[in-house]
Amino acid sequence: MATLARESDAMDPGEWEVRVDLAAAYRLVALYGWDDLIFTHLSVRVPGPKHHFLINPYNMMFEEITASSLVKIDVEGKPVGASPYPVNPAGFVIHSAIHMAREDAAAVMHLHTPDGQAVSAMAFGLLPHTQTSMIAGGDVAYHDYEGIATDLEERERLVQDLGSKNAMILRNHGTLTVGDSVAACFLRLYFLERACQAQVKMLSAGRENLNTPPQGTPEKVAMQSAPAGMGMLAKALAWPALLRKLDRIDASYRD
Repeated sequence: MATLARESDAMDPGEWEVRVDLAAAYRLVALYGWDDLIFTHLSVRVPGPKHHFLINPYNMMFEEITASSLVKIDVEGKPVGASPYPVNPAGFVIHSAIHMAREDAAAVMHLHTPDGQAVSAMAFGLLPHTQTSMIAGGDVAYHDYEGIATDLEERERLVQDLGSKNAMILRNHGTLTVGDSVAACFLRLYFLERACQAQVKMLSAGRENLNTPPQGTPEKVAMQSAPAGMGMLAKALAWPALLRKLDRIDASYRD
């Protein structure tokens, strides 16, 4: 523990806190079965004036990631300082675009779950047929698939399509959320993924057999689930509970 204390003392104020939160998010993604081997990324901006970010070591499963193993990188995805772990600069293309364009996008999370990919391949997108989809759907943007995200020119189009929304369905690809904290970003991701999961199941009945909510209801739920309220719910209630859950299972993410 003394070594960990020395590491955190040497960091900029607030860095160790966001390291612990991001490591927790990686562990939660693994716990809920949303990981894709070592692929996809969750990132967070390091507090302070420098444009530095934290991202996963490219050779670790999400269930292995700890606060100290996260790699600090710059806007090009290159490591800042010495690190024994490899990073995937190409994987940061999506994240860097959003982090740099949106001051409020402190955290960005992107997944390739089967349900998220399934909905991303549906021409009609996310349907407003469950409460969860109505909570998530009012804040969702769409971006057309352009191939594996290694093209730096795609960043401008990503940012344009996202606009002021806090969630995105990447067509034929997966899901993405942003937030002013790891907590807010993760809670949005949870709702979006649960909405996709429910949609895949309910469509087994055939779209023609679905019950459509009364006119105006999706818009009402969207207002009730405003981004500010989502952030407060995440930070004050959901995130502390999730950290306690992880601590009961395996607190090594804090190392």
